[in-house]
Amino acid sequence: MEEVALRLAADGIQKKVLSPGNGEIPFFIDGTKVMFHYRSSLCDGTLLDDSRNMNGKSNPMELILGKKFKLPVWEDVVTTMKVGEVADFTCDVKHTALYPLVSQSLRNISVGKDPLEGQRHCCGIAQGHSHHSLGHGDLNRLQVNPQPLVFTIELLEVLSPGSFPLETWAMTDEEKLAAVPHIHEEGNALFKQGDVHKAAEKYYNAIACLKNLQMKEQPGDKPWIKLDLMITPLLLNYCQCQLMQGQYYEVLDHCSSLLNKYEDNVKAYFKRGKAHAAVWNETQARADFEKVLALDPSLGPAVAKEIRLMEERLREKEKEDKGRYRNLFDYSSTSAAATPN
Repeated sequence: MEEVALRLAADGIQKKVLSPGNGEIPFFIDGTKVMFHYRSSLCDGTLLDDSRNMNGKSNPMELILGKKFKLPVWEDVVTTMKVGEVADFTCDVKHTALYPLVSQSLRNISVGKDPLEGQRHCCGIAQGHSHHSLGHGDLNRLQVNPQPLVFTIELLEVLSPGSFPLETWAMTDEEKLAAVPHIHEEGNALFKQGDVHKAAEKYYNAIACLKNLQMKEQPGDKPWIKLDLMITPLLLNYCQCQLMQGQYYEVLDHCSSLLNKYEDNVKAYFKRGKAHAAVWNETQARADFEKVLALDPSLGPAVAKEIRLMEERLREKEKEDKGRYRNLFDYSSTSAAATPN
């Protein structure tokens, strides 16, 4: 252990064991998956992040060693630990300069956002020097004034290569492309079983894989278009799930985006029409349903059913509104009559 401590110290890392782990230090090789909880703090004790409480949820970190994670120091320190061990690692600025970007991604994930949101237009190092806002005051300050940080880490589990399925974020580009059809099929199977929420997650993950690959291509080029054509059916499936879960405005956004590129996509018009009807946009719904009929007259019965349902809901709403206004008028008249002159 002294040898490990000396090696870390020579690299600007001070290790302090808070609780010893179990057995021996595992044999870490590239492809090993490590799971751990972490607390990130300034040297004065100011807390930045705690994986046990990320927006009220526990989100242990998962790393695949050798995948070039943006914060290499985490790989350096966990590979000195036993399973169950808890230790503080005080790390020099050379190891922590990119932590604001890493933290932003992890915070995005904890609230269901794209981990790369806010990092689209420049590389990590350039962003770190441009004082680009990260959307969090503490991270902005740390980005402007990089400091040593203390990482309190508890190593939870170590899995050898091949003993676990790869998450999409840990895949190579080739692995992602090969995995998408399987994820798509898993989503379809879950949808047929009635598990719409999990099906939506599968479709979302497949879309994220393809979007990640698409970002590396020039918009409009053949590889970009090929990926976009793969994304389209997945996005329509995702929209169907969101329709069933009442996320109508998200459906409107996604379908409108699709129709800006593919003006003859019948399914996008149909789903957008249903979403418009659900949020009382009668004119827009009718326009979308008319477009569906123009593109595919065989869908007449399905369109007629949706229009009938929309009209029934509109009549019910009108009846409720009349009742509400009548009660309001009656209440106002009673109040006026009871008011002394």
